[in-house]
Amino acid sequence: MYLTPDEEKLFNGERGATYQKAMEILAALGDIYDADRLIPIKSAQIAGVSYKTIGDAGLEWLSDLKGKVAVPSILNPAGMDRECWREMGISESFAEKQEKIIQAYEALGVRTECSCTPYNIFNNLAAFGDHVAWSESSAISYANSVIGARTNREGGPSALTAALIGKTANYGFHLDENRIPHVLIQVEAELHDSDYGALGYIVGEMVGDKVPFFELKSKPSKDELKSLGAAMAASGAVALYHVAGATPEAGKYEAPKEKITIEEAQIKAVYSSGEPDLIAFGCPHSSVSELERLAQLLKGKKVKKEVWVCTSRAIKNKHPELIRKIEKSGAKVFCDTCMVVSPASERFGCMMVNSGKAHKYVPNLCGARSIMATTEECVEAAVR
Repeated sequence: MYLTPDEEKLFNGERGATYQKAMEILAALGDIYDADRLIPIKSAQIAGVSYKTIGDAGLEWLSDLKGKVAVPSILNPAGMDRECWREMGISESFAEKQEKIIQAYEALGVRTECSCTPYNIFNNLAAFGDHVAWSESSAISYANSVIGARTNREGGPSALTAALIGKTANYGFHLDENRIPHVLIQVEAELHDSDYGALGYIVGEMVGDKVPFFELKSKPSKDELKSLGAAMAASGAVALYHVAGATPEAGKYEAPKEKITIEEAQIKAVYSSGEPDLIAFGCPHSSVSELERLAQLLKGKKVKKEVWVCTSRAIKNKHPELIRKIEKSGAKVFCDTCMVVSPASERFGCMMVNSGKAHKYVPNLCGARSIMATTEECVEAAVR
């Protein structure tokens, strides 16, 4: 892989060990994937934040880094609400280590709005055609598919090194030829709300890391596209998809010859029933529209079970009245985290979610049984 003279200097350690290690990682990735060069990125979104997932080894590694990111960079959800961690049931020792991790990122110039939906907070992180280095699976899918930006499935360390250098290796989804769809998904059902998460849950397992092209009977909203992509990234490894008439690059391509048909019965089969200990929304983080819908569904009602609603702190701070409406029901609105990456959810034996992504992750990451339900059914279960 070709390095410019300035990149060679970083590689040879002229700006210190942190930048040298960052260049070594980027160069190694470039060599593995046959990249021809490094390309500038507009932003980075960095996973590997929760103390639950990176532990003391991750904290030690981050604390040793010295430097500043070269592009706007934002963190993924942490393992707790930074203000309400006691209400979540987080221990003081965990909270202390979690804050140290966030502070280590902050020292590198990374923004500490801990969210998997940075596009709902800042509108300048990615636009159509921009190259970025994002590392949370649902954010990657949204950037590639809904925004039309370009990113590979970065890991936390590779996204951070790209942020420090301001560049990433030119391979994978940064290249036109790798954004062509592989398989047509025809859906023989009218979809609504969490049906998109259920559809993604099914399709991700079927296609793995291929690029699917959807023909739908219904027109999805951006939140529904978010749910579709998040579920496919969790049950499979889908980082880019196209939806005819709905995503920005779909019109460039003809429908692939390989075809999979999804029937309504398959989607309904993802849903199940039961009595949950916790009902959780916001995986990925709830948007303003999703919060408004929850507030309307909860209006005049009181929850009888533990209910968590996860969103970004920026949205919570900007819409205090909306948050009050939700919390009036007894539901708890948490920021900076989600039910999947926080150890607080591990004390519950059964969790009900309206998210295909959460439905996939909860059993393995939280050790709980997962029930997939529609948003309306989740609210009904919460108040009965």
